[in-house]
Amino acid sequence: MTAEPRWLTDTELRSWRAYVVGSERLRQRLNTELQDGHNLPLADYEVLVRLSEQDEGRMRMTQLADEVAQSKSRLSHQISRLEAAGLVRRTHCPNDARGILAEITPHGMEQLRIAAPTHVEGVRDHLIDLISAEERAVLATVFERVLTHLDQT
Repeated sequence: MTAEPRWLTDTELRSWRAYVVGSERLRQRLNTELQDGHNLPLADYEVLVRLSEQDEGRMRMTQLADEVAQSKSRLSHQISRLEAAGLVRRTHCPNDARGILAEITPHGMEQLRIAAPTHVEGVRDHLIDLISAEERAVLATVFERVLTHLDQT
């Protein structure tokens, strides 16, 4: 016989639903602001940011897929679009003939430089400035714990 599920309490359900709807609406708003202001989807912005933070502006496609929480297939299609726009290029990994690197181009860096203030202002306006320093620390701790748990399962 199967055990009865541990149903969520009213408070737990309220927390879960607020997270689900709030995080989705936040991503939608940030995406709209980047699209409207720079014709750059949030997902593409996140790829450009990750690449810009790396030595020489490049990283393995598999690592990039992990960092932006996308499947390798979906990232490959996205990189193709970014290549067509001149924002990134693919190169072969110098120390692994099978490895493929995504690399941000100078045009991609310029696009990122122009779009970043819009994104940072949106993150501040719609999240950071709405919560206290203590709440920001709790938020970071909670989601770092969730990520660690999910990486281990």
